[in-house]
Amino acid sequence: MRIRSFVQHDLARLTELTIETFGPFYEDSFRPLVGEVVFANQHGNWRDDYRKQVAELHDPGQHRYVAVAETTGTITGYVAWTVDPARRNGSITILAVSAEHRRHHTGTALCEHAFGEMRSLGAEVVEIGTGGDPFHAPARALYERLGCTLLPIAVYYRQL
Repeated sequence: MRIRSFVQHDLARLTELTIETFGPFYEDSFRPLVGEVVFANQHGNWRDDYRKQVAELHDPGQHRYVAVAETTGTITGYVAWTVDPARRNGSITILAVSAEHRRHHTGTALCEHAFGEMRSLGAEVVEIGTGGDPFHAPARALYERLGCTLLPIAVYYRQL
């Protein structure tokens, strides 16, 4: 596996990978959990939201970065992060790994790469967020293996 910086040519594959990765959460977990009205209000256009978000992830002039993992020339995952130099703080925005490359340390390597880049930009602390639902259990396990501390929070939705 090779980790390299994002190039514009990667955008279509990263967008596709993001939609493939998080589609099961939105369609099989979040939608049934909250119902159609809340789903439509909060994430009814999740695919389009990702198309817009992924296109804006890499902008070094705004302290936003993306690194891509490749295996035999195929993109297998990516990590996006931001750095706030004034606060000496970094944040992982998205971590996505293709289904066939999960459990092969791709996520670990991408996070460690991002952590190193954040350190080189002066960050002393990193924040990584994920869901508390079963879909996100592998992400929580990864972040705990990386030495991150869980901050328990609760988010509630209600149809009015």
